Amino acid sequence: MQIRPYEACDLAELARLFNDYRVFYAQPADLELASRFIEARVRGGDSAILVAPGGEGSLAGFCQLYPSFCSVAAAPIYVLYDLYVAPEHRRNGIAKRLLESAAARAKCDGKVRMDLTTAKDNFNAQALYESLGWQRDDVFYTYNLLIN
Repeated sequence: MQIRPYEACDLAELARLFNDYRVFYAQPADLELASRFIEARVRGGDSAILVAPGGEGSLAGFCQLYPSFCSVAAAPIYVLYDLYVAPEHRRNGIAKRLLESAAARAKCDGKVRMDLTTAKDNFNAQALYESLGWQRDDVFYTYNLLIN
């Protein structure tokens, strides 16, 4: 399986996966919202999306990288915010290949680091990240503020 950059012809399949990803994180299913969101990110150049083909025009998984900056390093980084593999394609190394491709893309794009967050109880993901050299931050806490 060859991980590749998102192409416009992937929109329907990626929107389906993105919708499933949001549902996984307890959001209501909304395929139209998923499609609009992905289309807007691509059109605006807001993110880099890598996809894993699943065969016969389907997609097995994807990751989405958002460009940002690290002020301390005074350098550009990627935030790997979205990583999802469809349940029927899990345990086949797809997430690992997506992460490796994301790292290669980050290097090619001149980023000095990638950041991600994961649930404290997502032990499978944590093991995968650590096996690929990701370092867990035990110094800083992450905070969020909802803007209503």
